[in-house]
Amino acid sequence: MNKLSMFIQDFIEDESGLTAVEYAIAGGLVVGGMVVAFDQLGTAATGQITTLCGAVDADATCTGVAAAAGGG
Repeated sequence: MNKLSMFIQDFIEDESGLTAVEYAIAGGLVVGGMVVAFDQLGTAATGQITTLCGAVDADATCTGVAAAAGGG
């Protein structure tokens, strides 16, 4: 019974798995932040391309340009 109680005590005190979980959470947060940043950057770039298209040709609708740039 002594070996079993020592095994349980060692298992409770073992924190090696926590490091992997912490890295996984941190990695998920970084990836989530990058997705949001790239989404915002893409929206801003599409708006700038559409504005530039309108400035170059005032009669153009610029919808094809925005779609080709990755926007909606």
